[in-house]
Amino acid sequence: MITRTRNNATFIGLIAIILWSTMVGLIHSVSELLGPIGGIAMIYTSASVILIVTFGVPKIKTFPWKYLLLGGFLFVAYEISFAMAIGFANNGNQAIEINIINYLWPCLTIIFAIIFNKQKSTLLIIPGLILCLLGVCWVLGGEKGLDVSGMISNIKSNTFSYALAFAGAFIWAAYCTITNRLAAGKNGITLFFILTAAVLWVKFFISGAAAPNLSVRAIMYVLVAGCAIGFGYASWNYGILHGNVSVLASASYFTPILSSLLGSLLLNVPLSVSFWQGVCMVCLGSILCWQATKNQSAKNKVCAS
Repeated sequence: MITRTRNNATFIGLIAIILWSTMVGLIHSVSELLGPIGGIAMIYTSASVILIVTFGVPKIKTFPWKYLLLGGFLFVAYEISFAMAIGFANNGNQAIEINIINYLWPCLTIIFAIIFNKQKSTLLIIPGLILCLLGVCWVLGGEKGLDVSGMISNIKSNTFSYALAFAGAFIWAAYCTITNRLAAGKNGITLFFILTAAVLWVKFFISGAAAPNLSVRAIMYVLVAGCAIGFGYASWNYGILHGNVSVLASASYFTPILSSLLGSLLLNVPLSVSFWQGVCMVCLGSILCWQATKNQSAKNKVCAS
């Protein structure tokens, strides 16, 4: 019975990966229909409502203040950086490329853990990091693969979005590195989503952007995107607490492949062979980085015994 419950929880956790993999296509579609600021603000508002219904109203007094301040700031900064980078992409192809830059965060998280948390690792970390960076360059190079001039030209075409994506990868890596120490077992995701939505609405009204032109299609996209984010976090939280964490962690490293595939289908964007080569490099590099710390941890346990 316990095994069955654990398997069900693991399955629910895996659903989160599928839901998150739809975000590139959904955010970019909503941005085209309602504008990159107003549309994204509506997505995070609907996601906040779903999280409140699922987990209840967050009790601020129960959270450590350092976690609220620093964790909240980093979370809001990341979500806005990622969503705005996708929202301001010139086209669907660029949105998918930007999403791959975002997936530098797993290897960056491990690098940060080694530097700041004194995490032990093996030399696998070096080829892992190189593969991740090479994979991103391969994706940005276009159909020619590793093409420096093509990569520079691509980035110059929308420096704002690419810079936001790079910044977001570092911000999320920092968030993952410090929250375990500051959170004291608390989960402030619901509160952080509410803060993200509030900041986006403030930005929307300050910018003087025109009111979103609501339509049935636009509202449906917003609701689906909100559900994907809200239920994605809820499913992942349940899977991590009650399921097989190793299976979920392993599966999460293949998210760039699934996210690119679903993004391609939702945005009707064909992806080149060189793009998929780059994505596979990013995935493999992240897995090597993970194995570098996983193997060392296992080795330490053996030595300690």
